[in-house]
Amino acid sequence: MKTTYATFDVADYLDNDEVIAEYLSAAAEDPNPDVFIAALGDVAKARGMAQIAKDSGLGRESLYKALSSGSHPRFETVNSVLHALGVKFSVVANNGDSA
Repeated sequence: MKTTYATFDVADYLDNDEVIAEYLSAAAEDPNPDVFIAALGDVAKARGMAQIAKDSGLGRESLYKALSSGSHPRFETVNSVLHALGVKFSVVANNGDSA
């Protein structure tokens, strides 16, 4: 008997603003910047790439390219996508945490 598994897609679970904010915050804490860009892509996919492209002022193809693996999008692009998603960066003191 062969066991099959359903494909896991995190975008299926990014269904409200609080979950999205937590997901992006956790990704932003990873020292690898690709993790945050991938998470941003997951959230854009969950919300609808075409709508996020329109709301961010980017072309759909440009959005896909900016959020693809190994890309290095400009701050303005990331900020535009965050704005289109209804979230923003927040900077807080780490109070001596070594992380």
